[in-house]
Amino acid sequence: MRKALRWLLAFTVFIGTLSTAGAATAAEPEATGTKAAATDIKDQLLAIPGMSLIEEKPYTGYRFFVLNYTQPIDHRHPSKGTFQQRITVLHKDVSRPTVFYTGGYNVSTTPSRREPTQIVDGNQVSMEYRFFTPSRPDPADWSKLDIWQAASDQHRIFKALKSIYTKNWISTGGSKGGMTATYYERFYPHDMDGVVAYVAPNDVVNDEDSAYDRFFTKVGTAECRDRLDAVQREALVRREPLEKKYAAYAAENGYTFDTIGSLDRAYEAVVLDYVWGFWQYSLLADCSDASVIPPDAKTATDDQIWNSVDTISGFSFYTDQGLEPYTPYYYQAGTQLGAPTIHFPYIEKKYIRYGYQPPRNFVPRSIPMKFQPYAMRDVDTWVRHNAHHMLFVYGQNDPWGAERFRVGKGAKDSYVFTAPGLNHGANVAGLTADEKSLATARILDWAGVSTSAVTAAKPLAKYDAKLDVRDVEREPALRP
Repeated sequence: MRKALRWLLAFTVFIGTLSTAGAATAAEPEATGTKAAATDIKDQLLAIPGMSLIEEKPYTGYRFFVLNYTQPIDHRHPSKGTFQQRITVLHKDVSRPTVFYTGGYNVSTTPSRREPTQIVDGNQVSMEYRFFTPSRPDPADWSKLDIWQAASDQHRIFKALKSIYTKNWISTGGSKGGMTATYYERFYPHDMDGVVAYVAPNDVVNDEDSAYDRFFTKVGTAECRDRLDAVQREALVRREPLEKKYAAYAAENGYTFDTIGSLDRAYEAVVLDYVWGFWQYSLLADCSDASVIPPDAKTATDDQIWNSVDTISGFSFYTDQGLEPYTPYYYQAGTQLGAPTIHFPYIEKKYIRYGYQPPRNFVPRSIPMKFQPYAMRDVDTWVRHNAHHMLFVYGQNDPWGAERFRVGKGAKDSYVFTAPGLNHGANVAGLTADEKSLATARILDWAGVSTSAVTAAKPLAKYDAKLDVRDVEREPALRP
């Protein structure tokens, strides 16, 4: 959907190679003398009631399964219908720890290994979030899309697989997936042995977003901020000619604007995402790339302004076709998660007609929505006072980290770390040396590996360039 950023590749290489390439694989004994060890793992998985195979894909050193699991639409009333939820299993060995991953959206059906899975040299179970197709009930009762129901999906999957994968479990996820891992821990705190939540926003009070405004006055350098602000402003100054270009682009691609209401609303939404989108997915060094960000917005051509905004924000997103796959996210943002609102003091009011629009504008009107202000306050309070074996990792230059989770005096063996200079792709490998060692050691300890491995504080599995994808997953800008 989005144009790939050429300058994002440098970040991918940087994160993918940080400190992990030379790590040694731990050799631990395989389970022997048990019924589980004697039975093929596929047969064990398919013996679970409600589990069915979609496909198995080969990957050296692993077995990779794409599966459907039958879930209740409403965990409070299991008799009132079911749906098929897609999960994947990257199987290494039943004697290894297991990492439970969710990105909070669709699940990838390509074998991949998240950072904690590489660190503990374990198995990985990945879950597609409910209501993201094809894991959507039919008909869809949207009132059953909430954080408790999703946490209950995870709890039920964990219980079904724990008899096979009996060693320690760690949950993880990035962005909305980091939020998901946190909510799961809040509602089912006895399931996991540890939690690693990456770049997880924490919008406790939906109507109080001054932290984001403060973030944008300090992030990066003044020179870069001014350069980005100028392009964003110029795109609004030139709204008339660039909207004509947008209309032609939409007609050529068959894009419509029924959900958001008009091409004009969509245009402004894309432009207002521009600065946020840059810091979410780019590094400070990318600001000097004149091929992406015109150095002088006022003298730039219309095409240069268009291409810059399209590359960073993406003009296809606020169309009906771009919004539709993310309806479940915007529904949750407008009912429980909250959504940021920021101001643009460097743009005259006459150029801004709508401002940051609420999630309600991105969900079809046929779907009812009512915000629940207590949902995030409850989670935030629980984390501050009850976090146990939880690690939160943020990027210094990631806007979503402006409102973050924090741990208080009641928390035990829990940490909040910030990776210097990094964005929405921040991870343990990007932390300072001391914090990286501490975080790695804690993950290994929670996974229940040998004491010597914990002391060494290094990933147990060698870095695999194909399996260990470390680039930030580029999604629509104003979305975690």
